[in-house]
Formats: sequence, C-alpha cells, structure tokens
Amino acid sequence: MKRIFLNLFAALTAGFGLRLFFVLKFPADSGDTVLYEQMATNWLMHGVYAMNVNGAIQPVDLRMPGYPAYLALVYWLTGRTPAAARLLVMLGQVAADLVGCVFIAWLAGLLLVLGDKHARQAPVLITGMWLAALCPFTANYTAVSLTESFAVALTAMALVLLAGLCGSVHELNFSAKRRPWEPWNDYRDLAALLGFIVGIGTLFRPETPLLLLAAWIGTAFRLLRRRQAGVWIRIVVFSGLAGILPLAPWAVRNEVTLHEIQFLAPKNSNLPGELVPSGFMAWERTWLFRVRDCYLAPWKLNGEAIDVEQLPARAFDSAEEKQRVAMILERYNEELTLTKDEDEAFAELERERTARNPLRTYLWLPALRAVTLWFAPRIELLPVSGTVFPLRQAWEDDKLDQSVTIGLFLLNILYLGLGVWGAVRLWRWSAASRSAVLVILLFVVLRTAFLTTLETPEPRYVLECFPALIALGAVALAGRRHPTGASAASA
Repeated sequence: MKRIFLNLFAALTAGFGLRLFFVLKFPADSGDTVLYEQMATNWLMHGVYAMNVNGAIQPVDLRMPGYPAYLALVYWLTGRTPAAARLLVMLGQVAADLVGCVFIAWLAGLLLVLGDKHARQAPVLITGMWLAALCPFTANYTAVSLTESFAVALTAMALVLLAGLCGSVHELNFSAKRRPWEPWNDYRDLAALLGFIVGIGTLFRPETPLLLLAAWIGTAFRLLRRRQAGVWIRIVVFSGLAGILPLAPWAVRNEVTLHEIQFLAPKNSNLPGELVPSGFMAWERTWLFRVRDCYLAPWKLNGEAIDVEQLPARAFDSAEEKQRVAMILERYNEELTLTKDEDEAFAELERERTARNPLRTYLWLPALRAVTLWFAPRIELLPVSGTVFPLRQAWEDDKLDQSVTIGLFLLNILYLGLGVWGAVRLWRWSAASRSAVLVILLFVVLRTAFLTTLETPEPRYVLECFPALIALGAVALAGRRHPTGASAASA
C-alpha cells in the first residue's frame, strides 16, 4: 500500500477516477454554457464569432475566445453537435486538469528548492500530486462546460515559471554574461515565457493578467532595492510584450468587426448597443455578498420577475426605501426589461445608501464577499442544498445533504490552512522562498480584491488560486527533508 501512495502514476490514476466520477455521475450545466456553445457553433459553421440574437447571428466580444475555440475544435474533430459532444468536451477537460496537477506538483518542488537547495524533492512532489489529484473543488469543474479546468491548468503552468523567475532573480549574477548556447538560463527567457502563458490564459479568463501584475510588483521589491531598475524594466517589457502576443489577433478582430480596440472581454458582458445596468449593479453591491443572493435579483434581470419580498432585509435601510424599490420593480416586472429611467432610480438608491453608510459599501460588504469566495463549501455543481444552519433542523431534514455540505466546507478549510502553513514555513527558510511567497500572496490578494468588485461573487472565481495553495500545502505536509549527509555538508 505504501508503494502505491509513493507512486506519481497512482496519484494521476486516482485523479482520473475522481474526475470521471464527476463527469459521469454529476454532469452539470451553466448559464454560460449555452453562450459558449453558440459562439463555438457559429464560429465553426459560419466563420463568425457570434451569438444568436433575435434570430440573427450577431458578432460579439462578451466572452474571451479561448474556450469557444476549444469547443469548436472538439465539434470539428468529432463531427458532433454541442449536445452530443459534451461528454467528449468534459473528457478533454479531465485531461487538461490532470496536466494542471503535474504542474502543481512541479511548483511544489520548485518552491521547496527555493527554500532549501539540499531538501529532497520526491516527498513534496508526491504529496503535491496527491493533493492536486484528489482536490474535489477543481476536479468537479471538469464536469461542466466552463473555462475553469483550462484556467487552473494554465495558471499552474504560469506559477511554475513565476517560481523559476523568482529563483533566477535571486541568484542573478549581473557581472556574468549568458552564453549563446545556454538557452533558458536567465530571467529574460522565463519572463517572456511567463508572459506568453499568461496571454494564453487570458484567452480563457480575462482577469488572468493579475498574475503578471503580481509578478511585476513582487520582483520590483527585490530588484529596486538592489538598484537594478534596468533588470526589472526588462522583465516588465519582455513579459508584457509576450503576454500581448496571443491577444493581438483577438484585438485585431474586435477592431475590424466591432470597430473597437478590445484586448479583453467587456467587464459587464453586454451586447453592442445594449443598456449596461450600471445603476442596478451599483445598488446590488450595497447589499449582495452571497451566491444565493444572485438568484434573487441579478440572475433574473431582463428575463424574470423580481419579487421585492424575496430580497433580504439588508437590501433596505427602512420601510420607505423598501417601498421605493417595490415601485421600481413593479414597473420593471411589467416588461421584464430594465429601462434607463429604472436603472437611474436604482443608481439614486445606491448613492443614498452609500452616503448613509460608506463603510458598508466600500469595506464590510467587499470583506464579506471575500469570505464567501474563500470559505464557501463549493457545492454549486452538486445536487446538494448547502444548508448548514440551523444545525439540528438541517440534520433532521437531510442527514446526507448536510454531511456532504459540512464535509466539503471543512475540506476547503483544510486546503486553505495547509496553504497558509506552507507559506509561513517557506517565508522563514530563505530570501528566495520569501520572494516567491510574496508574489503568490500578491496574486491571491489582487485577484480576491478584484473579485469583490463584481456583483456576482461566485466561489469558482478563486479556483485559479488553488494551484498555489495546493503547492504550498504540499511543502507544509512533506517537510524539509535532506538526503543523507546533505545537511552536514551544507553546514
């Protein structure tokens, strides 16, 4: 049995089994799935990256093209329609997620070496592989047609390069010249490849460049203190230009087709000429912080009636304010389309609520969204209610349901705790490992801060941070072990 757990291939096999279980037992749908499938189908059949709007094909830019390109490739290779090809799409995502597991284990080994050159990598690699392969939070997203599997895998690849860049910067010998027959041995190569992978990742998730921003800030701390501003500028230029390269065709397409220079998808995912409900979204951000709240208002907008009585009490500061909201929603419910006047009325409500309690809008609610993003039980794709409280009543209603919810909640906390423990250990070991931990921490903080500005705080949006958490957790669990005699020799 011990030999099985020391086998990397066994870990990958177990990870494949877990993902196959989710794909076959709990395949899921998402509102975005239909959009991606429409875009892929129109791209493949009509040569236009477009949606079906009012019976017509309309070019759009409201989703990045990476995932639709993957879907179109699967449809073309198999000759199947979107519905018939979903199983094959998910199996491709299983493969991508397992590749991500390999890079997570690699990242764990690199972080260990940054902390201690003489430490044995094998235990950390094996631990990282098992933690990644058996992580249900990333594994279950292989069972839905969304970008997460590719985004997580590409983030893991980028983090490996980022750890290598941190090590290269730490050991940089500014007096030595690179020999022409020694490729990939200096920071410029790593910076360029990091930028390119981030660019590829951006084709799947538009917020991926936050990783590059974290790399720039983190390396600046070290290089500017050493008065090596030129090196830092070269890192920024090399990685920035390489990151733009994969996005250039998308920007050119948007300029030619939509007459706008757009490297990313628009933040509000609106169609050309469509009203952006900025006032309504601003009002939401004065009370919404949980995923369940999204089902009450934002995910009903321009499609379903919104019942003021279903909104939580924190959406109103007084009975008079609730009556105002009811009047606006009454007009909206007649046509199920938000008008400009109604949107402005919500904007006025937001301004009043923020003026009364600015800390609520700018501090407490973003903090609650961050807690929701990180500490949710992550059962969105499973047939589980997620109900925990009241404990006795939830247990009496459905023991299995509550057991799964609490189990996943505690498992999520375990992964977070291991990541924090690993970060603390690495921080104490060496300056090189501190640089890597600093950049990872910056990435997590920047991404979380950005996500708290969104009106729909879905926990899946922080899954791109899990490669770093899992790798740090592997370092925490595997420890700092040395080959026989290595410690004495280093001493």
